Amino acid sequence: MHRFVASGFFVGLIPSRLWGSDNGAGTFGAGLAALFAFTWWNLPWWYHGAVFILFAGLSVWSARPFSADHADPGWIVIDEMAGTLIAVIGLSGVPWLVAVFVARLADIFKVLPGVPQAERLPGSIGITMDDIVAGLYGLAAGWIVWGFM
Repeated sequence: MHRFVASGFFVGLIPSRLWGSDNGAGTFGAGLAALFAFTWWNLPWWYHGAVFILFAGLSVWSARPFSADHADPGWIVIDEMAGTLIAVIGLSGVPWLVAVFVARLADIFKVLPGVPQAERLPGSIGITMDDIVAGLYGLAAGWIVWGFM
């Protein structure tokens, strides 16, 4: 069950099957989360928040058995899903799209303050928190764009 949830319901295993590497698995997970979020972007912000909390909890729980020695296997994508889901809380349209892209880029490049530091936290907390911090950057960017519209 841990592997099923941690892999984003097996979507994190797709790149390995396609090209024999985990490269891009996080983007597959973020894409699945974006697809989920797209279907409910017209629902109240608190619904988005509740779904994010659920996925953040699932991330910490499901990644725990695979996080020994500060490991973060590439096929674990539930953390990218949580990061994407926090990025889009209360957003739709262009701001939603900006939030998804900024969150994904912040997670990939890990240059914004707080993202690399969160990744160094122990165990499944570190696996999850860098994506949540990246998602918060996406959320901020989305709300800034929303403010200018």
